[in-house]
Parts: sequence; C-alpha cells; structure tokens
Amino acid sequence: MVAEARVWEALQEIPDPEIPVVSLVDLGVIRSVDVQNGHVHIEFTPTFLGCPALEVMKRAMEEKVRELGAEPKVSVINDDSWGTDKITAAGREKLRAAGFAPPAPRPLAAGASSLVQLKSQVHKCPYCGSMKTKLENIFGPTPCRSLRYCESCHQPFEQFKTI
Repeated sequence: MVAEARVWEALQEIPDPEIPVVSLVDLGVIRSVDVQNGHVHIEFTPTFLGCPALEVMKRAMEEKVRELGAEPKVSVINDDSWGTDKITAAGREKLRAAGFAPPAPRPLAAGASSLVQLKSQVHKCPYCGSMKTKLENIFGPTPCRSLRYCESCHQPFEQFKTI
C-alpha cells in the first residue's frame, strides 16, 4: 500500500514541461492527493486552461503513480483557477536561480487590482538583485511570462506575470 507522503515525493520529481527547473509540486498545480485501497486520485489545475502541456503533465503523474504500484486517476480541475501565489517558496527560489524573476505577490486587499507588470522598478533582477529593471515586452514566450531588462547588469530576463 502506497502512502500519500510517498506520492507527493514522487510528484515532486516531475518537472514542469515548459520550465523544467521547477516541479509540478513547486509550481503549485497539484491541488490534492487521495490514496485509498491501492488507488491514487490526483486533482490538478493547470496554469491556464489552454495549456498545451496538459496531457504531458497528466501522463507523467499517471506514470509516477504506476511506478509506486498503485492505480492512478488524474482529474483536471477547471472550476478553480491557478494563481502565482500557489508557487512554493522553494519553487520561487529555483526560478530565480535559473534566471527567471518570480512573480510579484498579489495585492492583499480584496478588489485592490494593480498593474504590477507595468510598474517600473518593482521586479528584482534574478542575476544581480537590482531593482532597476524595466518591462521590455509584456508578451513573453508563454502567456505567463513577460520580458524585462536590468539596467544595472544589462541582462534581459523573463518575469513571471502575477496571475
């Protein structure tokens, strides 16, 4: 009989298909794991509904569960959107170490929307730590990232959008 903790450990080994420096667990897309009688039910919410890696992630989770000797059931949950606040502290550090600027925290006050992406000098450069950064292009290589430039070390970098 496989334990829930062992399932979480196995899922921690699955890299995000688009950003392999973070696992699916670190990215915060896995909502729950339920183990009962040799069956493992995993619920996950993709970073966005049109995610092209949806089936790749689902198959990877099913394979890990089978490797543990259990029968997988992976459900995609679309009724609750994923947000960047679900990225773990370890995941944020792994992103920074790989040259990505982690997303800024969401505003805490209800209804306090803010165009964080467009504000200058609110995103720290992942290379030198400078706050002297500017938005180069709000459209990055994927819908969840934009391109920024550090005016201190002159390095371009990708910024995770706050979702």
